[in-house]
Amino acid sequence: MTQKQLDKQQMVTDLDVKDIQLYVNGKFVDAESSKTFENLNPFTNEVINQIAEGDQADIDKAVTAADKAFKGPWGKMKVSERLEFINKIADVIDEHVEEIAPLESYDTGLPISQTKKMVARAAKNFRFYAEMVSSRMVGEAYQVDDEFINYTIHKPIGVAGLITPWNAPFMLETWKIAPALATGNTVVLKPAEWSPLTANKLAELIDSVGLPEGVFNVVHGFGETAGASLVANPDVKLISFTGETKTGSEITKNGADTLKRYSMELGGKSPIIVFDDADFERALDACTWGIFSFNGERCTANSRLFLHESIYDEFVERLKERVDNIVVGDPLDEETQVGPLIHPTHFNNVKRYLEIAKEEGADIVSGNVPASMKQGNFVAPTMILNVTNDKTVAQEEVFGPVLTVMKFKEEEEVIALANDVEYGLAGYVWTKDIQRGHRVAQAVDSGMLWINSQNVRDLRIPFGGSKSSGIGREGGHYAFDFYTEHQVIHVALKDHHIPQFGKKKN
Repeated sequence: MTQKQLDKQQMVTDLDVKDIQLYVNGKFVDAESSKTFENLNPFTNEVINQIAEGDQADIDKAVTAADKAFKGPWGKMKVSERLEFINKIADVIDEHVEEIAPLESYDTGLPISQTKKMVARAAKNFRFYAEMVSSRMVGEAYQVDDEFINYTIHKPIGVAGLITPWNAPFMLETWKIAPALATGNTVVLKPAEWSPLTANKLAELIDSVGLPEGVFNVVHGFGETAGASLVANPDVKLISFTGETKTGSEITKNGADTLKRYSMELGGKSPIIVFDDADFERALDACTWGIFSFNGERCTANSRLFLHESIYDEFVERLKERVDNIVVGDPLDEETQVGPLIHPTHFNNVKRYLEIAKEEGADIVSGNVPASMKQGNFVAPTMILNVTNDKTVAQEEVFGPVLTVMKFKEEEEVIALANDVEYGLAGYVWTKDIQRGHRVAQAVDSGMLWINSQNVRDLRIPFGGSKSSGIGREGGHYAFDFYTEHQVIHVALKDHHIPQFGKKKN
């Protein structure tokens, strides 16, 4: 065994992964049913550990605890004291980055070189919202002559139900938890069942800072049981969900009777448009990173590439070189660029799309998976050529390292192609003509669009999509619109006229 193999073996041993319980009302507990489910390692498909399987009884316990905390110590706490807790959470995340990142890679198959950056961003989410609440969660005042003054305040809503995905679990969990807690709500988190390790670690870290009991709760389980129960519970006042469009639609229907508010960040099939005058090398770098990083399991992946006909052949040849040279391997290896997909079910679904592409007449160009790794859920970086925008693989979200490549001739044509899809989350335009860049960016139906840039995020901006890619916006101060209630207070400054209905005339 090589030294590198020994080092990786030691890293797995050091993780010391144990079976996972639920975290309810400040305590780690078994599910009420005592049921558990298996958590698989995507690199080997061996069982990592057993996870407590929460259901309605556990969700109801967690919601009751969260509601009590909201109406009690957390709801009555001064904002400055609450934000001290938020900063403490950021501090303990920073202290455990070297532990959290390999846990994330081990559990999800994401390369460790990428999970380290994700985890570091998680701490920033908490610090950012501690600062935003103290400096930007402000009201407005409107004076009406000398008779009235009207002013607005932000009030926390209550119990926030957070349902999070498996593709970047730790970072995306904190993306929701930080604004929910910082604005004064309490939380019941239902993490994705395929990626429970870092959600449990987050519960351990938050437990260590001494939040009042019930403020933060984690119920592991399946969407159709634990998730559905969270949505149906009348004491849960809001649901923030990131995941598939179909699931988001079901959540909205199932929670309609209780009139919850929703934030939905759903699927994507984002275009990347490369014009003939683009910076060729930078566009090539951005395109390759944008679809093959995170194993292609990212909602904002540029999965549809539109190339101007004059650069199509050269760009495709260069992409083939990149695909051949991408390092596919063990997610705990620092050199790995693409690891295994998270679960056999998802692996089989991505492979199904490749078969559909062949049946529809497309050409498949794939990199290589080392023979020694066939036991994992590996799909090699793949390009689909000779495909048109109406084909299945160009219309449906594959959510893997799969890029459809198409050509265009005119600006109006590529705008129409980019918009001819049910999704509208993100988009990317590459051109040195800045007027065209803005023109095309504004014409593409998407919640977010980058010009001459890869997917670089700023925590101050809103995040979300249009069409089937979602409802609402989170991020920056825009999250306050979702996580707080705007209340208007009307104050009379003098005795203004009030109609006197029913008063007898003298």
